[in-house]
Parts: sequence; structure tokens; C-alpha cells
Amino acid sequence: MTLRLYDTRAQLLRDFVPLDPENITMYVCGPTVQSGPHIGHVRAALSFDLLRRWLEHRYGRVTFVRNVTDIDDKVLANATDAEPWWALAYRMEREFTAAYAGIGILPPTYEPRATASVPQMQELIALLIERGHAYPAPDGSGDVYFDVRSWSDYGSLTHQSLDAMEAAEDADPRGKRNPQDFALWKGTKPDEPADATWASPWGAGRPGWHIECSAMSKRYLGAEFDIHGGGLDLRFPHHENELAQSTAAGDGFARYWVHNGLVTVDGQKMSKSLGNFTLAADVLAAHDALVVRYALAAAHYRSSLDLGESSWTEAEAALSRIESFLQRAFRAVEGGWGEFASQSLPPAFTAAMDDDLGVPQALAVVHETVRAGNSALDAGDTDAARDSARAVLAMTSVLGLTPTPSTKGGASTSALDALVQTMITQRAQARADKDWAAADRIRDAIAAAGITLEDTPAGTHWSIDG
Repeated sequence: MTLRLYDTRAQLLRDFVPLDPENITMYVCGPTVQSGPHIGHVRAALSFDLLRRWLEHRYGRVTFVRNVTDIDDKVLANATDAEPWWALAYRMEREFTAAYAGIGILPPTYEPRATASVPQMQELIALLIERGHAYPAPDGSGDVYFDVRSWSDYGSLTHQSLDAMEAAEDADPRGKRNPQDFALWKGTKPDEPADATWASPWGAGRPGWHIECSAMSKRYLGAEFDIHGGGLDLRFPHHENELAQSTAAGDGFARYWVHNGLVTVDGQKMSKSLGNFTLAADVLAAHDALVVRYALAAAHYRSSLDLGESSWTEAEAALSRIESFLQRAFRAVEGGWGEFASQSLPPAFTAAMDDDLGVPQALAVVHETVRAGNSALDAGDTDAARDSARAVLAMTSVLGLTPTPSTKGGASTSALDALVQTMITQRAQARADKDWAAADRIRDAIAAAGITLEDTPAGTHWSIDG
């Protein structure tokens, strides 16, 4: 089956045909690091981590670029005398990196900071001026704008009419030809720090937000690349403007546009401006990292995700079912870990992932395989159970969701294990003494706590009901 992805620009599912099957190229808009990450940022990064992992499985090599916007109006606004903008940006960048790593998001191949590519941005701006698609403001401010009416394809990503668009609010409108024209270069302002400006042919200043990604994607991936990703909220104006300025400069730019859905709170987008966000650090402090990853991955990447306490409970139960089966299979099959070496993925799993990264359907295949494996163990069919365990490990490995003992809660699990093992020993002694009533009482007490006992020739093992 051919991998299909939903292309936002085409507004349909398209067969994925890479420029170079031996090196898939992806650019994803990373964070503006004016403050720390909320859980919506992490969900966005995870969406493209899952896509990247699947592309690596299908093709082998993926060059994955995710930028850091470390110079921006918001970064400057949040800086203080005690913490300059560049120090704030670096500290927040580290918080994003920690949150991503916390749930197993792979590091990008390249993670360029905007401030490291200012010369490339200026080259692109100069080319747009030369081609007649940009102009310096006539007021001497040092601003440079993209002339949206000079590019007939403007609006093609979001399928909007130019006349229906709102005015761009990313710079003082006094030097604009058209209200929708957007800033490529922002002239220095008296209230901004001197170290937040760069010399340019149009006057000292700093880059506009949109030009940053066009310049960085070209620098690291070339004039044309396979996939451009980001959140749905970036389609306009950010991605629309990126597309316009890059193609107006003569570049092929992105061949597929992929956007992830947003995390919502009571139906509203989670955002810092609305004040309805949950910090990623708080979520990771309250829940196991693999549980967080599962909960964020369980909804299709293009859908909205409304998180609540039940999201974490359901994810923990799902992972517990997977882990309990794998532990049963490892105990039942002789030969140790070597018996669970890599296995090809089930066709239904591959079909789900190839169908626009259908992770919810792929997880359904994981759980169907777990059920089949448990049934095989109940029937004493260790060969079938081994095959199921192999398949489960192969699938969870691709998704970055292979359970570990920490999924149950670290120190808390150790304490629980000690208590349950004591009761198992007491039950075994009662049975040895032929005190069947006492043995049954102990087993019933364990079952009432939601714990299942499994008696095997190698001993009694316990697991939490899921």
C-alpha cells in the first residue's frame, strides 16, 4: 500500500511521492521561545515525531529540521533587565527540549535558531525586492514589506480571497502599500535593545517572523523539499506567507503541507494568550512519561484533542494491558529475550499507518494482538503467544510506546509489589497447610484490589486488571 498524507493545500489525501526516496526531507515550525511549553506544544511535536518515525520505517533516512524562533516581538516583550532576550530565549529553548525528550520525541537532524541565519534572510529579501515582490517602506523606518498583490497565487494555501483577508498586524502600517502586506524586515525601534538589531541594506533592524522559516528551510533542505509541518493555527498567516515569499523568489518550496490538530480546553484552542494552557512540566510531573505520550498519540493527528483526567487514566490502563501481556509472554516462553527478536509488522497496522498516519487504528491493532496473545497463553499455545508478543513489540517500537516497568509508577510499584508478594506467600502457605478458606480469602482480597493472580509452574505472578 502507498503511504497517503492529507495535504492541506490540495485539501485531499495524496499519495506520498518523495523527491528522493533515499532521503525524505521535512521542515516543521518549532517554538517561539518567549515562555515555556504547554501540553499543546508537546502534542504538535509528537505528531511529527510519529510521522518521522513512520517515514524512517518506510524509507530509512529522514532529514528532519525543526527551527527555534529566538528573535521575535514576544521574546523581546518578555525579556527583563535581569534576563536579556537572548538569555530568556535560551532558557526557554532548554525547557522545550526537556519536554520533548521527556516523552521520547526524537531530536531533529538540525535545529537551527533564527538568529544564526540572518544573512540568508537578507539574501532572500533582496531577491524579492529585485523580483518586484517586496519593497522598502518609503518612510525611512527601515521596514521592508512583501507586496501581496504582486503575487497572484497569494492565498492558495488557505484558499482565501485577498480582499477578504484581514490586515497584517506584524508592523506599523504607515509604510505599507496594502494593508495585507507583511513585514520581511523590521527597522530598529528606540525602545528595543541594541543587541536585537542587525545591519542591512535597508537600515538596522531584525527579520520578520515569516521570512525566518523560508530562509532556514532553504538553507538546510534546499529550494524544494518534501513536507512542511506545523499546527493548524499556523496555516494563516505564517504558512501562507512562507509559501508566497518562497515561491515568489523562485523556489519550489514544500511539496506537501501537513498540519496537526490543536489541544483544546472546553472547545477553545489551548494558548498562552487565552491563559487556558497546562504547562508540559506540570503534566509530566503528575503522570508517567509513557502515559502522556500514549494519551497525546491516541487521537488522530489532524483532530482536536480535548484533554481531561480521564485521558491519562485511559492511557495508563491501555499501557498496563500491553505490559501485562508482554510480561506473561516472557514468563511463558523459554529462551528469554532472544525469542522476541524483531518481527514484521501486521498488515493491518501498516495499512493504518499508511492511511494518513492512522495511529488510533494502529493502536487498535496492537490491542487486538494483545487479546489474541492472552487467549493463546490461556490455551497453552506458547508459539502463538510468542508471535503475538513479537508483533506487539514491533508495533510499539515504531510508535515509541514500548512499555517499561516504570509505566506502573516506579517506587510506588515496588512498594505494591512487596505487599502483593507477601500476600502471595501467605496464600501459598495456607494452601500448603490445606487451609483452603484462608487461601480463598487472601485471593479474594487481592482480586478486590483490582489485581489478578496467575499461577504458573514457575510461580504465581500478579498484574493490575485493565
